[in-house]
Amino acid sequence: MTGLSHDQKNVLDHVVEWYKKDREDMQYVTLGGYAGTGKTTLIAVIRKEIDKIDPGLKVAFVSFTGKAARVLKTKIKEAGVMLRQDSVGTIHSLIYTPILNLKEEIVGWKTKDEIECKLIIIDEASMVDSVIWEHLLSYRVPIIVVGDHGQLPPISGTFNLMQSPHLRLEEIHRQAKKNPIIALSIQARQYGSIVADRYSDTVIKYDGDDAETAETMQEKLSKYDADTLILCGYNRTRKRLNAYIRVALGFESPLPAVGDRVICLRNNHKAHIFNGMLGTIQKIAPKNDIAYAADIELDGEDRMYSGLIAIDQFDADTTLNFTEQRSKFHGIDLFDFGYALTVHKAQGSQAKRVVLFEERFSKMTDDAWRRWLYTAVTRAEEELYIFPSP
Repeated sequence: MTGLSHDQKNVLDHVVEWYKKDREDMQYVTLGGYAGTGKTTLIAVIRKEIDKIDPGLKVAFVSFTGKAARVLKTKIKEAGVMLRQDSVGTIHSLIYTPILNLKEEIVGWKTKDEIECKLIIIDEASMVDSVIWEHLLSYRVPIIVVGDHGQLPPISGTFNLMQSPHLRLEEIHRQAKKNPIIALSIQARQYGSIVADRYSDTVIKYDGDDAETAETMQEKLSKYDADTLILCGYNRTRKRLNAYIRVALGFESPLPAVGDRVICLRNNHKAHIFNGMLGTIQKIAPKNDIAYAADIELDGEDRMYSGLIAIDQFDADTTLNFTEQRSKFHGIDLFDFGYALTVHKAQGSQAKRVVLFEERFSKMTDDAWRRWLYTAVTRAEEELYIFPSP
C-alpha cells in the first residue's frame, strides 16, 4: 500500500491475516497507536481491504460516546470508506435497546438479542469497561479494537483493553510531527517534561517565573466555554478552579444551577451514563435532603439525562462511596462541576482548547507521570496552554 508507513503496513498485514484465517478462533484483535501514528488512516485502509475479501460485509464502527462517534463518522466519510451497508454510532446504540414502562418512558436498557453487523471496529477503546466488553463478546462477532496505549489506564477498575495490545503503531508520521500538539505529546511521552516556549500562536507552555504568567492564566480561565477543557492533577486544585470559573461566568451561588457544566463520576449502565461524560444542566431542583432532580444535556448524546443526582457530590474532595448505604442512595447518580477536571477524569474527552496545569503527585512513578502528561496534551485538538500549578 503506497503512502503507508512501515508500522502501518505491518499492522495491516496482521489484521488482514487475522480476518482471513484466525477470527473464528480469536474473536478480537487489539491495535494500539500513539497520537500522530495514523490510526484513523489505517482503519480506512483496513475497511477497504476487508471489502475485497468479503464484499457486502456490514461493518459497525463504534465509539464510547456520542461525541467521539460523530468525530469518527466525519473521519470515515473524509477517507471515502463509508460503505452503504456500514453504520457509525455509539457502542451503546449498537448493542442495547431501551426498556419502556407503561407510559412509554425509558426506565432502563437491555442487550439486544441480535446485532446487525458482521464485524465491529471500536475506536477510542480505552474507555470500554469490563461490563460492556463482555456484552460485545457475547454476540460472537469479530472485533477490531483500536486505542492509544500511551495513555493512562482507565479511570476505575483494573480492566484495560489497551494495556498490552496485540499490534502497535509507534512511528509518528512526518506530517504529524509538524503539528505542535503532536510534537509536545512526543516530548511528554519520551521525556516526561515539556520545555517552556511558544510552539505556535495557540500552543504555549508558560514560564512560572514570568511576571505576566499569572495574568495570562486568569485571562484563559475567564474565557472558559464549552469548547474548553481545564485540566489539573489534584482534586483540591480542581475545586479551586471550578469555583474561580463559576464566579467569572456569573454564577452567584455555590450550588449547582441551570447552565452549569458537569461531569459524570460513576457508570450507570441502566441510565446510559458513564464515568467522564460531560454535560450542561438544563433543569435542577432539590428532590429531598440527599438528591437533586436534574435534566442534563450530555455532550454529543441524542438523549437527555433525567434523574436524581447526589447533593453532597458537588465540590466533594473525592467520589462518594455508596457501598455501605445502597438502600439510601438507590437510584442516585454522581455528578460534579465539570469546568476543571483531573486528567484521570478527562481521558475520554477532547476539546478544541485545553488549559493544563502541570501537577505531579509525589508518589507518581516516572512512567505514570509520562502517561499523565501525554494523556493531558492529547486532549487538545487545536489549542494548548500549559501553566505551572496555580
